[in-house]
Amino acid sequence: MHATDTVVPVPGSRRVPLRRGLAFSTRMLALQLAVVVIVVVLTAGVYGWLSYQRLVAEIGSKALAVAQSVAVEDTVRSSLDAAAESGNAPSNAELRTGPVQRVAEALRERTDSLFVVVTDRYGKRWSHPTAALLGETVSTSPEEALAGREVMLLETGTLGPSVRAKVPVWSAHSDAVVGEVSVGFSTDDVGEALATAVGPILGIAALALVTGGTGTALLGRRLRSDTLGLEPAEIGELVQDQAVVLHGVSEGVIGVGEDARVTICNERARRLLGLTEPAGRTLAELGLPPRVLALLDAPDDAARPGEQVVVAGSVLIVTAKRVTRGQRRLGWVVVVRDRTDVEALSRQLDAVGALSTALRAQRHEFANRLHAVSGLLRIGRHDDAAGYLEEALEAGPLKYPVDFAGRLEDPFLQAFLGAKAMRSAEMGVPLRLGAATLLDGRVRDPQNVTTVLGNLVDNAVAAAVRGLGRDRWAEVEILEDGTTLYLTVHDSGDGLGTADPEQLFAEGYSATGRGEGFGLSLSRQIARSLGGDVWLVSTGAPGGPGAVFCARLPGVLETHAGIADE
Repeated sequence: MHATDTVVPVPGSRRVPLRRGLAFSTRMLALQLAVVVIVVVLTAGVYGWLSYQRLVAEIGSKALAVAQSVAVEDTVRSSLDAAAESGNAPSNAELRTGPVQRVAEALRERTDSLFVVVTDRYGKRWSHPTAALLGETVSTSPEEALAGREVMLLETGTLGPSVRAKVPVWSAHSDAVVGEVSVGFSTDDVGEALATAVGPILGIAALALVTGGTGTALLGRRLRSDTLGLEPAEIGELVQDQAVVLHGVSEGVIGVGEDARVTICNERARRLLGLTEPAGRTLAELGLPPRVLALLDAPDDAARPGEQVVVAGSVLIVTAKRVTRGQRRLGWVVVVRDRTDVEALSRQLDAVGALSTALRAQRHEFANRLHAVSGLLRIGRHDDAAGYLEEALEAGPLKYPVDFAGRLEDPFLQAFLGAKAMRSAEMGVPLRLGAATLLDGRVRDPQNVTTVLGNLVDNAVAAAVRGLGRDRWAEVEILEDGTTLYLTVHDSGDGLGTADPEQLFAEGYSATGRGEGFGLSLSRQIARSLGGDVWLVSTGAPGGPGAVFCARLPGVLETHAGIADE
């Protein structure tokens, strides 16, 4: 199996959603720009309104100060006192050249105000920029000032809207109000001042708008990059498809990012690899073998075959595929497949095949004997036929391919060893049971037993084939102790020399003498998972006999009491 680069398809390729209108990133950009514009406009508007109110208050204070200065002028107070005592009002011609008009107009020109109006206690004008209006009643109410109160307000008079202040003129001889002074500044002055103040505000608002728009554009670009250009509907379908793939397949699936950290892991992978909380951790931190880590280090265009590893007594095939979208690398998909069940079924199938072969041979032998008896009877040699039958009964059926097989009462082990014996015989290595073999119980865990025994026998036969001696053989001894099964496997090979016993059980170890692939490692893991073990008893001699391995498998046998109860 070779791992090749995988290109991520469009999410929901069976039901690609139609994109209607603008893309999500464009809509988001427009929405954010609208928010920025609204915020900037509201901020500028509020600041402008506050600035307007502040300017009105400042100009009103200026008008009030001017009015107060006019109200305390000696000329103004003495003129109004005299008019109040005499009760006579000057004519328009007299007011035009009067001292009050001269004082008021001079002050108006100096302060650049719109008007400076002085009235008597009846509201008649004694001064005004328009001389024709002198002697007439003012257009706005003077009641507040004539009542002795100073006021600032925004009103519209004969000269238009203005910010004005009205103050009373007190008599120089008594506490009586003899008139009032009204000073105003045009609202155009407020607008000019506001325009001067708002100019920087508008500049800052424009800068904020440009900055917000640029930030929004960059955010939209980052969003498109992070989502790989996918729309929300496509992302939703991608999540659904991911859940279907991760939890609907029989293999273990692990997603690994470009930083070699696990991004996602389905339950099957956790169970096969014995992982807990793998997300966010690297494969090295999860304790996976170096050969699996090497899958991620291979060049993109290199063929990366699946690696076999043994984890928790299971033989696993691990493959890695790089995932890309366009020119962007997204990481890897690591797929974990379990081969333990397949190997167990293969061994059981071997046993069934051996039994069927043996039965065919027995049937063929039985047919030959019947033909011989039939021939003797046809020619009338009844005594010879009877003697032939007696010899056949004494000889029994066709010899079983394993010596001392009758010492095994378990039919599964008989069939399994028979299959192994027939295969080893084809390789020129007879398989035999040791003379000490004795098993009265029945195997209740045939899968683990045959896996351990089969691996040991296969290694023994392979060692015998490679041996230099002419007498080739492999021997198995089986003993029981309650529910514990003991297995001893010996061969005629050349031994292991000075090999490190622990190295033989290393995962994937391969040597000329022993340790083919994962057999010994898997056998030891299975035995230890049951509370037993597999170990090397003897390394053997260079010229033979070969090494001796022993296995202890607790709890794999049915006791005699249990068989009787059943």
